[in-house]
Amino acid sequence: MTEPVGWLRAVVIDARDADRLATFWTAVLGVEVADRQEGWVQLSPDEGGVYLAFEGRDPEDAAATTRDGGLPPPRPDIEVTDLDGAQARVEALGGRLIKVIEAMPGESHRRMADPEGNEFTLVLPLPAPLRRGRTSTASS
Repeated sequence: MTEPVGWLRAVVIDARDADRLATFWTAVLGVEVADRQEGWVQLSPDEGGVYLAFEGRDPEDAAATTRDGGLPPPRPDIEVTDLDGAQARVEALGGRLIKVIEAMPGESHRRMADPEGNEFTLVLPLPAPLRRGRTSTASS
C-alpha cells in the first residue's frame, strides 16, 4: 500500500440555501451545526469522523458540470498537512490544480481535479475547536 496524500475529511455541497440543507442533514445524520459563517454552514462530524458542509454557490463555478438545478456536483475535501507537497503528489498522479481558494484571511485551499476532471479540494487540518473530539484508549 502506498502512503496516502491525505484523508477524507468532508463532502462540500454547493447550495442555494445552505441553512435549509443544514437543517435537513442535521436531522438525517443526528449531528449539529459546528460552524456558520456568511455563505458557509459546517456540520459536526458524524460517527465516521467525516462532516458535510454547505457552501453558497460560487458564480465562478457556473461553467462547472452541474447536477439537477444547475449546481455543481458535491466534492470531497481531502485533509493534508502540507498543501504544496500534496499538490505536487496529486499532479504526479495525473491530477491538476484548478485554482487556489482564499477561504479566510491566511487560509487557502487548493481546488484540484483528478485525471477525469472530478473536482476535490486539498485543505489543511481544522482548527482545534472544530475537530472531532477523539479519546485515546492507550491511556485507559
